[in-house]
Amino acid sequence: MTLPVVVFLAFVVIGTLFQLALALGAPLGDYTLGGKYPGKLPPKMRVAALVQILVLFVFALIVLVRSGTALPNLQAFGRVGIWFVVGFFVLGSIANLSTPSKRERLLWGPTNVLMLGMSILIAVSA
Repeated sequence: MTLPVVVFLAFVVIGTLFQLALALGAPLGDYTLGGKYPGKLPPKMRVAALVQILVLFVFALIVLVRSGTALPNLQAFGRVGIWFVVGFFVLGSIANLSTPSKRERLLWGPTNVLMLGMSILIAVSA
């Protein structure tokens, strides 16, 4: 596994743990959704955190396929799918760097930019 893949997957784990904490009721609402829900998220937003875990899992799978680490018969899917991952992190970077929540901006802004960079490196690798 290359360094960009390892870094990307490490941050997927961090993001997954954060989303799981939100789903379980941790009072981290200031760090997500523009800080609209300080403290614990309401039930519908907790479900959304679980959905985000699934999205991160799919992204991790795409990265593993694109890097040749998993499911080699899905390489065509990986070559296309990685660009959806890149696009997601472009939008996520913009959103997290411009959010009204200072805590979210400081934590997830740089995290999204880093994951964007890693996903681009993975996308353009051979």
